Formats: sequence, structure tokens, C-alpha cells
Amino acid sequence: MAPTTSRDPAPPRVEAVEGDITREQVDAIVNAANSSLRGGGGVDGAIHRAAGPVLLEECEELRAGPLPAGLPVGQAVATGAGQLAASHVIHTVGPNRHAGQTNPALLRSCFTESLRIAEELGARTVALPAVSAGVYGWDIDEVARIAVDAARSHRGRSVEIVRFVLFGAPALQAFERALAVES
Repeated sequence: MAPTTSRDPAPPRVEAVEGDITREQVDAIVNAANSSLRGGGGVDGAIHRAAGPVLLEECEELRAGPLPAGLPVGQAVATGAGQLAASHVIHTVGPNRHAGQTNPALLRSCFTESLRIAEELGARTVALPAVSAGVYGWDIDEVARIAVDAARSHRGRSVEIVRFVLFGAPALQAFERALAVES
């Protein structure tokens, strides 16, 4: 019997940069969406503005079809990317601490589900924000630890680079600290 030659997929390269996620030259951008999928503030609003009206139209189609009640917390769904350089936007809804959503597993699910969807799309490069940091009340260091661990734990066939694109030096520093910890 011949030895097997299949090997487990390697983890993706995980990196963090400060920047504008809407300008990333990647296959897929992850949107820190609200459950309505209709845009909003922060990263969500910036992505919707940069993508143009076609993104909202695709989100409305999801609401009219498979997601009439909106996207549940911790889940992810993909659309096209409109006028963005990316081919796809993967929308995920992070838990809101102010609303009592304090389970770290829900936050981790945002990252793992987004990467699962990226695999389904065949994306090689994925840019993600610090989901649930900021107005949703999660501490940036906790978000960074959970996000980096989820990315390092990902094993798929297509995703090669996971880039956290962060707003501001404090967020970048939190992710750099998380990346400095050996897994």
C-alpha cells in the first residue's frame, strides 16, 4: 500500500496593518456589519460608501430571501464588492457588549465563519477589521487575542494571507501584541 501524500493545510500568514480596509487589494474584505445588512457607521458605513449602491442592493436581496430577519450574531454571508478592489465582501455581525452579548465564542465565530466563507469563495487573501471593538464595547486587546488565535487556527486550502486592517495606532499595537505571542 502506498503512503499517503496528502498533508494538512498550513495556517495562513497572519499580519496586521493600520489603514483603510476599503482600499485593500485582496480577494475578500470582511465587513463588521449590523444584523440588518443595510449599512451603518464605522467600518460598515465606510465599506457601503466605497462599494456603491450595488452592495446595498445585494444585501437587500439577502434580506428579501434567505435572511428575512437579518444576519445572526457570529454568522457570516458573502456578497459581491461593488466598486471595491476586492471581489467579495463577507459580512459578519459581532456581539455587542452593551447589549449583553459577552460570550467570547460569539466573537470568535465572526472570524472563523468569515474565513470559512472565504474558503468557499476560493479567496487567497482576506482583510478583516477588529470586529466588535469600538462602539460594540469589546476591549481591543481581547478582540485582538481572539481574532489572531482564530486566524492562526484556520486550516483551509485557499486562504494564504489574513490581514487585519486596523483604524488607529492603539488597535494596531493591540494586534501586534497578539501576533507577538507564540501560538
